[in-house]
Amino acid sequence: MRVRLFDPVREWLSRGTAAAGLAALFAVAALLASPWSSAVAQTAISAAPPGGLIGGALPRDLSPWSMFMGADLVVKAVMVGLALASVATWTVWLAKTAELLQARRGARRDLVLLNAAKGLRDADVGPGGVGPGGAARALLDAAAEEWRQSMGALEDSEGLKERVASRLERIEAAAGRRMTAGTGVLATIGATAPFVGLFGTVWGIMNSFVGISRSQTTSLAVVAPGIAEALLATACGLIAAIPAVTIYNHFARQIAGYRATVADTAAAVLRLVSRDLSFGASRPPGEEG
Repeated sequence: MRVRLFDPVREWLSRGTAAAGLAALFAVAALLASPWSSAVAQTAISAAPPGGLIGGALPRDLSPWSMFMGADLVVKAVMVGLALASVATWTVWLAKTAELLQARRGARRDLVLLNAAKGLRDADVGPGGVGPGGAARALLDAAAEEWRQSMGALEDSEGLKERVASRLERIEAAAGRRMTAGTGVLATIGATAPFVGLFGTVWGIMNSFVGISRSQTTSLAVVAPGIAEALLATACGLIAAIPAVTIYNHFARQIAGYRATVADTAAAVLRLVSRDLSFGASRPPGEEG
């Protein structure tokens, strides 16, 4: 019967780290629900005063703050660390949301300008030109610099376009790396916070068993507070991990869209280079003929 009970736990453990955390929680719950813990509950109920179990056997306040204050030093350190991780998650969310919003808006505007331009000069100067900053300006500057360095070999138009494409590809990759900066913290928190909280839970339950051994009693008043404090650490781990994973996945989609826009911008710049070469332009934008 016990083998069948823990078969789902073994199956979840084989599915990955997230399932492993849940499986460990279920294993702890199964341990508490075992016949031994039923015997503990029966002993505590039978020893309870006539006034009731809650009023007599459990005099401690089990509010979240009271559980935190009464927890072991290690469990307290775990919960404080998870609280700091949660603060870091929301800080990254606020900063990265503003950065992505501004970058995507500017990239879309510059892409429209590049698609409407007739050549590099139209996109680089004038009231309809690309403004300073942003990926589009870096792409235009790279194309103009490569043109400038290839002034003596403009007859090899294919070679020039290949060199420009190589520069644009590197700038495109750098823009993507710059936008993903900071999101690795979210992935780390989302992957480790449940296990950090689980560590606090295991430590707290271990201390509860030590308390049972020292007090030489199986009363629920001895077991319940320590277990409640331990489970609070797991709750803190989930509170830190769930938003981190959700925000990380949201940023992954947003950054993928931004990279696609930058790739379209690079393609538009390369088209302008090819068009200028076809029309016989001899100087890069920004230089007077």
